[in-house]
Amino acid sequence: MKALDTNVLIRYLVQDDPGQGRKAAAYIEGAAAADEQILISNIVLCETVWVLDAAYGYSKTEVQAALEKLLQSSTFQFETKDIVWRAFEEYRAVKADFADCLMGQVHRALGCEPTATFDSALRKLSTFQML
Repeated sequence: MKALDTNVLIRYLVQDDPGQGRKAAAYIEGAAAADEQILISNIVLCETVWVLDAAYGYSKTEVQAALEKLLQSSTFQFETKDIVWRAFEEYRAVKADFADCLMGQVHRALGCEPTATFDSALRKLSTFQML
């Protein structure tokens, strides 16, 4: 299985650097043509969401569309796809950062109680409890 760093995934999605964008696309499309899987780790996924939002000014709707496209692709694999999907659904439903949604879902899947937080923006997520 192959894996990607955040910068390769960003170049593939954004295509803002023609040379790197072509290389990223060739790498990913080559893997797809050979029926090889490419891992997108939880860290890379969270960084990608942050970069699309903070560095490229993508709206939440645009970030959601990019995430959904990745999740629906048969080429990409994830550490725990079912957990990532649950986090994505939360992210779509409430005003919270994707990284927080994913963190809460990972903690729940590992058998933790709701994650203790001081962040009042997370009070709507069942995977967090306010201290």
